[in-house]
Amino acid sequence: MKKKIFIAHGHNTLAIYELKSFLERLNLHPVILFELDDLGLTIIEKFEHYAKDCCFACILLTPDDKTSKELFGNEIWRARQNVILELGWFMSYLGRRNVLIIHKGEVEIPSDILGVLYLQFKNSIFEVSEKIRLRLTGANILK
Repeated sequence: MKKKIFIAHGHNTLAIYELKSFLERLNLHPVILFELDDLGLTIIEKFEHYAKDCCFACILLTPDDKTSKELFGNEIWRARQNVILELGWFMSYLGRRNVLIIHKGEVEIPSDILGVLYLQFKNSIFEVSEKIRLRLTGANILK
């Protein structure tokens, strides 16, 4: 049976499908919530239902939401807040060793995880594909 890898994501569909394609080439099973049956559940119930079967999570932080200039003095891009919630959930459930943060460009990183290593890409997930493979090997997901 293929190992299930959860992909937490925002609105960048290109990055989602590039990561999905890469994981499938590694003979892994990517889990993307919007592709799965809702089972009559609430969103958080659906998330927990499918997330509990995963052994690793890839968290895609993409610049989807812009903060207000009035609040911070300048505009800051941040990931969707559901992605940040899912990041915290997986760090607790799987441990940091089994969570990989991948972010595109300049995006706000939550202060509680500053210092946690992450992968940054500019245009394509494939820019960091070998580092993703290395991380999955280090977490004993790949041999």
